[in-house]
Amino acid sequence: MPELQRLRSDHAPALLAFEQENRAYFAASVPDRGDAYFTEFDARHAALLAEQEAGTCHFHVLVGGDGEIVGRVNLVDVADGSAELGYRIARSAARQGLATSAVEKVCLLAATEYGLTSLRASTTRDNPGSQAVLARTGFVPTGDIELDGRPGVAYTRDLTGLRARAGAVSGRRYTG
Repeated sequence: MPELQRLRSDHAPALLAFEQENRAYFAASVPDRGDAYFTEFDARHAALLAEQEAGTCHFHVLVGGDGEIVGRVNLVDVADGSAELGYRIARSAARQGLATSAVEKVCLLAATEYGLTSLRASTTRDNPGSQAVLARTGFVPTGDIELDGRPGVAYTRDLTGLRARAGAVSGRRYTG
């Protein structure tokens, strides 16, 4: 099972390979990042790490045993106890439960480590896989939206119960 890791500078080569190898696959369901993303990748990666250091974003990658990145889960626009969730899983790793598992882990991190109380997410109507991941991880639809000219759905997830549950579990003592 790939390991969820906070984005670091040494992830750059594997992250670029992940994005290049999956560009067409991702573009079928989410807006394409554009050529500039790839030509200016090093500067962009450094900027993301600076945003993460400032606490305005939290970036995570799913790293396989061979060091290959097979997914990413990001929390962006962190403000007022909330953030926007985004994720993508490599075509080769899709339909294995990785997105659901990674989103669950990031929701827990958001509540317990980053101090967030809610998350927002969105997906296009023609992306049933993403809709299923959001539903399985406790997100509820809040309304119709438009994403890059396509019909979509906005979601939200309240993290306050998750934080309380995590605190209760970590405070339990087991004997026997």
